[in-house]
Amino acid sequence: MNLHGIVAVTGRPGLWKALAQNKTGFILESLDAQKTKLVVNVSTAKLAALDEITIFGTDEDIKLTDVLETMKASATAAPDAKADGKKLREYFFEIAPDHDEDRVYSSDIKKVLTWFSILKERPEFNEEPAAPAQPTEEEAK
Repeated sequence: MNLHGIVAVTGRPGLWKALAQNKTGFILESLDAQKTKLVVNVSTAKLAALDEITIFGTDEDIKLTDVLETMKASATAAPDAKADGKKLREYFFEIAPDHDEDRVYSSDIKKVLTWFSILKERPEFNEEPAAPAQPTEEEAK
C-alpha cells in the first residue's frame, strides 16, 4: 500500500492527493469522481498525511496503514460507515483488537471506514510503497 501524498484536510470531507507545493501551501486534487482541485494555505488549514496517522492503542499507538492493511486482508467485509455504532465497534475490535476503546470514538471508526471505502479501489492502495533510495558505493565514499 502506497499512501504517500494522500492527505486528509481538516474541515473538508474525503481524501486528497497532493499534486504540487507552492510558497504558501499545496495544490490538492480530490480522490472522488469529480477530481476537484483545491489550493490549501498551510497557515489556515491542517493537513494530515495518511501514512503518518496513528490510532490510540492500549499499549502503543497503531499505524493507520496497518489497520487499512488488516481491513484489506480481512475475510469479513467492512460495514457501511453509517451503520450502528455498536456494529462498527465490534468490527473495529476484529481489525484492531488493541485499540483504546475510551479514546477511539465511533466518529473515528466511521472516518477510517469512509477512507477505506475511498481507497480500496485506488491503484495506490494495491501497490507496494517505494523503497527508500540506497546510496551507491560511489556516493557512500
